[in-house]
Amino acid sequence: MDDLSGKTAVVTGAAQGIGAAIARRLSKAGATLHLADINEAGVAALAAELGNATAHKTDISDPASVAALFETVGAAGGLDILVNNAAIVPFVAWDDVDLAHWKRIIDTNLTGVFLMSRAATDMMRANEVKGRVINICSNTIFAGTPNMAAYVAAKGGVFGFTRALATEIGKYGITVNAVTPGLTASDGVMASPHKEAFGFVEMLQAIPGQGKPEDIAPVVAFLATDEAHWITGQTINVDAGMVRW
Repeated sequence: MDDLSGKTAVVTGAAQGIGAAIARRLSKAGATLHLADINEAGVAALAAELGNATAHKTDISDPASVAALFETVGAAGGLDILVNNAAIVPFVAWDDVDLAHWKRIIDTNLTGVFLMSRAATDMMRANEVKGRVINICSNTIFAGTPNMAAYVAAKGGVFGFTRALATEIGKYGITVNAVTPGLTASDGVMASPHKEAFGFVEMLQAIPGQGKPEDIAPVVAFLATDEAHWITGQTINVDAGMVRW
């Protein structure tokens, strides 16, 4: 079902973690990939590993950087799939959240999704492509996870934006959906205090175990296919049943 032969996908935050797992899954399904990440060395290494991928150093919070990415994507023939995965995952108590921190998180985790979606959907419509936009959200928007106020606010914005954009561009045959992972053993999480929460989170899950990036990728791959053409404006929770809604 996840045959993506002949499709071209842009994946942000692809250098590691969930982004890298998604890139590998889409590559396995036959897609040609544009891998975007601020981590130039990491994304270049993954592109070399996959073979059918091009690496782009991209800061999704910077309009000029996003424009440069899509200039290259357009010159290569355009895109069918956008996966908005790139995000900053902080661990900052509310009393330590200042305006600079707030703006940094919102600029990347929410405004970056807007900038990427603006460029991608404009290109899809110009090329008359019935494309797919898949936003990686977070189950923290349901759980109200502490030490992540700006992150939860930004991801809540992604949740709402997914619904709104789906409504706006459904008439073009472009679908827009979101996936909300739970706590996942990605590189970023395992290098942060969030790694101490796995035991507590597992007690809340319907299915025992520790979430891995590879658990998220299959859902994204399905939403990227033609099989998912009748699904839009939806948020799919992928967290072993920690949050049931």
